[in-house]
Parts: sequence; C-alpha cells; structure tokens
Amino acid sequence: MVDQFNVSYLYKKRGVYYFSKRVPCDVRSYYKSDRIVICLRTKSNVSAIRSSKSLYQKLDDYWTSIRLTKMQVPAKHMLVSKPPLNINSNAPLLSEALTTYLKLKGEGKNKLFVRTANRNIKYVIELLGDLPIDVYSSKDASKFRDYLIDRGLLISSVKRIFSSIRSIINLSITEEGISCINAFSKTYMPENNNVEIRKPIPIKDIKYIQSLCREYDDDLRWLIALLSDTGMRLGEGVGLLKSDINLNTEIPHIRLIPHPWRRLKTKGSERCIPLVGASLWACKRILEYNNDSIYAFPRYTSPKECNTNSASATLNKWLKEKLINDYVIHGLRHSFRDRLRAIECPSEIIDQLGGWSLRSIGQGYGKGYDINVLLKWIRAL
Repeated sequence: MVDQFNVSYLYKKRGVYYFSKRVPCDVRSYYKSDRIVICLRTKSNVSAIRSSKSLYQKLDDYWTSIRLTKMQVPAKHMLVSKPPLNINSNAPLLSEALTTYLKLKGEGKNKLFVRTANRNIKYVIELLGDLPIDVYSSKDASKFRDYLIDRGLLISSVKRIFSSIRSIINLSITEEGISCINAFSKTYMPENNNVEIRKPIPIKDIKYIQSLCREYDDDLRWLIALLSDTGMRLGEGVGLLKSDINLNTEIPHIRLIPHPWRRLKTKGSERCIPLVGASLWACKRILEYNNDSIYAFPRYTSPKECNTNSASATLNKWLKEKLINDYVIHGLRHSFRDRLRAIECPSEIIDQLGGWSLRSIGQGYGKGYDINVLLKWIRAL
C-alpha cells in the first residue's frame, strides 16, 4: 500500500464529512490537481470513516495498476513479434472479426458489452495468437478451454466466453461469405459440477441488515433496503430514475422500465412493484435527498452507463462485514422468492413480481395480475 489509512484524510465542512488525499508524486501526471477531495455525503463519523477507507483502498489499487503498466514486460525479448499465419488464408484475423462484430452489433450497447468482447478475444490471442478465423482448429479450442479452466474459471463462465467467441467468428463467416467451420462451435464442456451456489439470506439476517440500513441512512444502504423487499436485480435498482418511483398514489410502487444506460434482462422484467416495509422507507429517503440529480443512485449511474459491478463489489464487502456467513447482495433476490414460497404465493405472481422468465405460453397471455393483487402478497412478506 502507498501508506496506512488514517483519519487525517477526513475533514468536516458545514457538518458534512469530506475525504482529502494528496496524489503521490509518481502518478501526479495523471491528475489535474495534486490533491483529491470528495464529499462523502454524510454527517456520521462512523459512516465517513468507513466510506473513506473504501475510497482510499480503491485509489491505492488504481495507483498500483498505473505503476504496473509502467513496468517493462518480463522476458519481453522472448516474445514472437508476429505469430505464423496460413499464407493461403484470405479470412480476416480474429482481431479483425472483433472489429466487425463491435461495428455491427456494438451500436447502442453499453461499455460492458464492448469490454467483455474485447476481453474474451484477448484471452484467445494471448494463448493461440491472432490468426485468420479459419486457421483455428478444434484442438486449439480444446486447448483454450483447458487454459480457462486451469485459471480457475467456473464451467458456466467458460461457456459464456465460448458463446461470445462463437458469435464473433460466426458473424465474420456470414459477412465475409467464408466457407469454413467455426472451431469454437462444438467444443466439449465438462459437467458443470463446480457451480457457485448463491445462498439465500435468512429472514433474521435480512431484518438485521434492514435495521442497519436505517441506522446508516445513506445512499448505499437505501439501495440494499430497496432490494430487500422488492426482489429486484441489483442492476434494476441501480439504474432507476427518481421518476420511476411513484409515492403519491394509492399504492406506492416502482414502475420498472428499460433506460438507455440500463436495459432489462427479459421482456417480463418490465413490471410494476408495490413498495412496502424497508423498500418503501428507502424510496422515501431517495426522493427526500435533494442532490439535483434525476437518478436514484447518481453515484453509479450516468447517461452513458450503469456501473452495477462497482455497486456489487461495495455492497458485497459491506454485507460480509456485517453477516457471519458469506452472503452476497444477489442473495436478497433468492430470499425474496423463498419468502413468497413460504406464504404459498402462486408461482405466476412470484414470477411477475420478480421479473422472472415465463414458464409457459399461457403465462404470457393477458396483462398479468393487477397491482392490488400484487400488493396483497408482497405485504404478507
């Protein structure tokens, strides 16, 4: 670490805490100023110390990454300047196939889509080289699969990476009119026996977390409380507009709709969720807090993107500090379904409240359950 955290990085202005840290000399050229000052938006000393520690750690990690990029690559003199190519091939290189894919399918997609495609192709190039797409063999694909597994990736993650690579290559095969087989199309995958099970959070722990949220009373805790009694996905909550929250109605509710910075996972994800308990409290606090932003959580949301990954890391870290077992924020969604099962809520209503995919064609007929019916069951939680 650059140096040890201490409370001297905090100061108060009009009762509100601020984080202040001088930028180290070796990364000074990356900043417009030699000092970083960030408003923590809290008057609580305990909350300010916790937030500043998190900020300090993130800055330290970022500065470390800058220092590493400045280092020379070990054994750089041993690298092959250009991998051997099949001179008889007229097919585009894998990197060129990626460019085509992003040009045709990346329009309007968020940064995560672009970053994921770039990362997956980078994995292939690092191991196998940047070759024409018709040069890769099924043996290469198997080697790549083993490489990912040896890195500790779950089979489910390996399958997602292969799916992305297949799509990128298939698009170029179609666009270029190439007569070849996609080497990554039929690679055998071992049994998915290493699935990471996301545990639902017990109701007693949910109640405890909800009480802590009221005690801390800041935007991060409002987000947790919001998810706890609505069953929303983290990205759905993070990407909300304040106008999506409707409190001045007979039944306070959230109208969950897609936005340019945050799409919804499925067609059934667009829905109306009655607000009760901790979620209703959280929404009141979100609207009461006047930060001149249209977003419910401007810390993570902007017109261009919704940074769900950052929110997930921060909230998961806090949950692990507060609960004995290793729970994650997505466990609240699992618990929401279990809580509805426990009161014998019909599965169709559960699916509608949580935005889960419909299980039959018949479920897609009609407009679904009225909000009054949804309220009856969600109140029973």
